[in-house]
Amino acid sequence: MKGTVNKTSVTKYMTMFSRCTIAAIATLVGSAATAEYGLNMTEGVTDISKQVYGLHMMVLGICIIASIVVYGVIVYSLVKHRKSKGAVAAQFHESTTVEILWTAVPLIVLVLMAIPATKTLIAMEDSRNSEMTVKITGYQWKWHYDYQGEGVDFFSTLSTPAAQIYNREEKGEHYLLEVDKPLVIPVDTKVRFVLTAADVIHSWWVPDLGWKKDAIPGMVNDSWTEIIDGPGIYRGQCAELCGRDHGFMPIVVRALSKEDYKAWLEEQKNSI
Repeated sequence: MKGTVNKTSVTKYMTMFSRCTIAAIATLVGSAATAEYGLNMTEGVTDISKQVYGLHMMVLGICIIASIVVYGVIVYSLVKHRKSKGAVAAQFHESTTVEILWTAVPLIVLVLMAIPATKTLIAMEDSRNSEMTVKITGYQWKWHYDYQGEGVDFFSTLSTPAAQIYNREEKGEHYLLEVDKPLVIPVDTKVRFVLTAADVIHSWWVPDLGWKKDAIPGMVNDSWTEIIDGPGIYRGQCAELCGRDHGFMPIVVRALSKEDYKAWLEEQKNSI
């Protein structure tokens, strides 16, 4: 009976070790493939999003290496020192060297992770020296954008046809992620966002920008972005359950060159 239990335990831990090894290979060797299949974190189009992605990959790599080492030692110990081979358990109560090692090593690893993480968190909250400000207000279930000091503001609402929602037509490429009026901002420009809500808590989230921020009634949060990857269209959603139509509250950010943005802004002012 004891031999059976030992074999079962060895099989269990070997299976876990194999899975961990496969995960490590998939992450370290197949980063391009994981991005293609949507299994990895979005790298994004801003400096902050790229920093967050780098932190994610660093911490994931450390976790994988630690898992391989720990499970490797477990499997080795189970196989090499099993009772069926006549192994006898060592009789000791404590080891000062081991106590120091398993305290010091994790502490060093945590400090090495904390330093870049702290720098990134501070940078994410530093909205000083922004070149323009957009006020974002969440409503059930749409967004209002107000370009501060420009006299331009508008609501942005879902534009997916009802026929697609109720399965009377084939769903489009950007189903539930398309709006009538996107937020337009220039590239290579530090844009400050101030966020609030008019009714319930919402959360403004565009993965490519590298952050999300709650929009809370009676409060004002702020964040910033600077798109460095050039013009493009980036999509997101409300990330806070805000009521019946929470799933119909998309966000679309359209990044233009500085020249095109100026032309767009003038067009908006002239249309008022």
